Amino acid sequence: MKAIVVHEFGGLDVLKFEEIPTPKPAAGQVLVRVHAAGVNPYDTYMRAGTYAIKPPLPYTPGSDAAGVIEAVGDGVKKVKPGDRVYTAKTLTGAYGQYALALEEQVHPLPEKISFAQGAGIWIPYGTAYHALYHSAVAHASETVLVHGASGGVGTAAVQMARAMGLTVFGTAGTQKGADLVKREGAHQVFDHSKSSYLEEIMKATGGRGMDIILEMLANVNLSADLKLLATNGRVIIIGNRGEITINPRDLMSRRASARGFTMWAITPAEEAQIHAGLVAGLENGTLRPVVAKELPLAEAARAHKEVLEPGAAGKIVLVP
Repeated sequence: MKAIVVHEFGGLDVLKFEEIPTPKPAAGQVLVRVHAAGVNPYDTYMRAGTYAIKPPLPYTPGSDAAGVIEAVGDGVKKVKPGDRVYTAKTLTGAYGQYALALEEQVHPLPEKISFAQGAGIWIPYGTAYHALYHSAVAHASETVLVHGASGGVGTAAVQMARAMGLTVFGTAGTQKGADLVKREGAHQVFDHSKSSYLEEIMKATGGRGMDIILEMLANVNLSADLKLLATNGRVIIIGNRGEITINPRDLMSRRASARGFTMWAITPAEEAQIHAGLVAGLENGTLRPVVAKELPLAEAARAHKEVLEPGAAGKIVLVP
């Protein structure tokens, strides 16, 4: 099989397109023939060696894939060869023609969801669900601001929050991104490249502020976020690339909070809730992964470069 292999942590050039043995599933494992693999920002941090988790070298990147069950090991009961699935983590990495996974790491892919869309489920939609339901404990009638709403996590959060009955604001840096965010359910969209966008958001709330802010780039926005919060508001920190100075009084005066999380720390109970919710939303059309670009697997380096660039308009996926 062909796969992307990383032999050392570093820049884009460490992503090697190689021929490696196709794995065979042991007891409790399944082999997925990958039709599409999702590219997430954390994949790039892991490749660079700057992520909190460093996989043993060499490794194949990727946790998100969609495809068809090729073979199953002894004792596997949940799926059978030929079943369409999406993965939530794998044993051998998603950037390959095949991926080995535990039985509990694969989940049914509804017929109406394409493989390319399926590659954008776990990290983007799982993150949005965990942020809104578990961390923010969001409920209908609240207001939510989704920063970077045109990216993978952003579009997922917009769709989900709208379906939950929240008033949804989003930010984007291009007209194309803004149009996408509006189309996916945001009530209002703001251009975060404009110097006045924070004032525009506060004005749109009638001066009350936001109940929830989903923050994708905390090292740039967190200090300003705290000033946008309503009383008892909360910022959920999803993405961050450095340090920032904040004034704790902005939290104190609003009885507000800033919470961070990582998907790696979710509990089994939370994970079960996430997948049950996601599959239901995918089946009924509430959740519709947006694919911005499909690239050949061999162009993983290009995907890693572009996933960090501004102006996102959906998900980047690799096709073996």
